[in-house]
Amino acid sequence: MHILFEDNHVLVAVKPPMVPTQADASGDADMLGMVREYLRETYHKPGNVYVGLLHRLDRPVGGVMVFAKTSKAASRLSRQIREGGMQKEYLAVVHGLPPAEGRMEDFLLKDGTKNRVKVVREGIPGAKRAALSFRREAARRDRSLVRVFLETGRPHQIRVQFASRGYPLLGDMRYGRGEGGGIALYSAGIGFAHPVSGERLFFASLPHGGFFREFSENAPETESLFL
Repeated sequence: MHILFEDNHVLVAVKPPMVPTQADASGDADMLGMVREYLRETYHKPGNVYVGLLHRLDRPVGGVMVFAKTSKAASRLSRQIREGGMQKEYLAVVHGLPPAEGRMEDFLLKDGTKNRVKVVREGIPGAKRAALSFRREAARRDRSLVRVFLETGRPHQIRVQFASRGYPLLGDMRYGRGEGGGIALYSAGIGFAHPVSGERLFFASLPHGGFFREFSENAPETESLFL
């Protein structure tokens, strides 16, 4: 776990790929637990340390996450998320060559028993609107690096919307073509208003290796095709 920012109210850290956001049946170390343990050890806090979990990343997905250190911060940041005030950017590698830029809007329905999401028509009970915009950053052979700007935060949203248009994410065995090695999706940036000062903050991180390697291997340490 790499910490990007911390004060008395907020902690921003990078979740490694394949680490669950919170404890699950696997028993593996989870991000929420790692943050809690870090706070306990660093500040010698006894008992159950408060950490507000504001959003989640699928287990295979790495990148920037924001945690609240107080209930007041959690309440205010959660309200920003509900009202669309939290900016979320992702990087993804997809099959094919999507347009240079575009926007996707669909209605998505989640089957909780199968943990699977599909695009449905408007009006289906339980369906929720999902919207995002994107920009193609680079292309290599039959693969494209895209930057995704989320307007809504639905489960599996990026994976489902791109796959439904013929551009599945590399490594996505649920909605793609069955390659192994994780999913080519990374939480590259999050912006929000500080819950106490109101200052607008933005934190970014870049993926390394895996499906992203061919887009970054020739970039200097201080530069990247991603920025």
